[in-house]
Amino acid sequence: MARELDYHAIREIFDRFRASNPAPKSELCYTNPYTLLVAVVLSAQATDAGVNRATEALFRVADSAQKMVDLGLEALTGHVRTIGLFRQKAKNVIRLSEILVAEHGGEVPKSRAALQALPGVGRKTANVVLNVCWHYPAQAVDTHIFRVANRTGIAPGRDVLMVERAIEDRVPVDFQDYAHHWLILHGRYTCKARKPACPACLIRDLCLYEDKTL
Repeated sequence: MARELDYHAIREIFDRFRASNPAPKSELCYTNPYTLLVAVVLSAQATDAGVNRATEALFRVADSAQKMVDLGLEALTGHVRTIGLFRQKAKNVIRLSEILVAEHGGEVPKSRAALQALPGVGRKTANVVLNVCWHYPAQAVDTHIFRVANRTGIAPGRDVLMVERAIEDRVPVDFQDYAHHWLILHGRYTCKARKPACPACLIRDLCLYEDKTL
């Protein structure tokens, strides 16, 4: 059975996260819900920094669904060719933009089901958009969050959906809005996969990970 932290330890962890970074933000660059949606779709199996480099010029000419449709697949592909899987991602962005124009008046829907019905949009992408744009307490679990949640004992689970549910159930409600931001940043910069920076970790004394680095 996975080891779990108790309520008081989890609250203390998130108190420390909040004290260190009161209002964390996505590291993807965007200007509105549409550009965030596109950026997250492009970020699958790619770094945020790489996506930001590609979208800097793209979003100057196509920051809405209609403008992206008008830009067209060939031009879009030219903008994103430095990103992994760029051909399929470009096709998805054009198609989802067409659907947004045809079925949603060009606006990004505020429904997880409607978002997941768009090409290239899975549950994680939908949760990012819902959380970042409208502060819905949705938990977008990526590899960093999955690792941190299991290592620390905050929200252990065998798969990403179990971890998502565990975060929703175990993290106090007053931390839910920023929970996935704190966890992803902790996994990205401190609790790294190959060599976690345990000596510099602000929750080292509470974490249940047994193989802490010295």
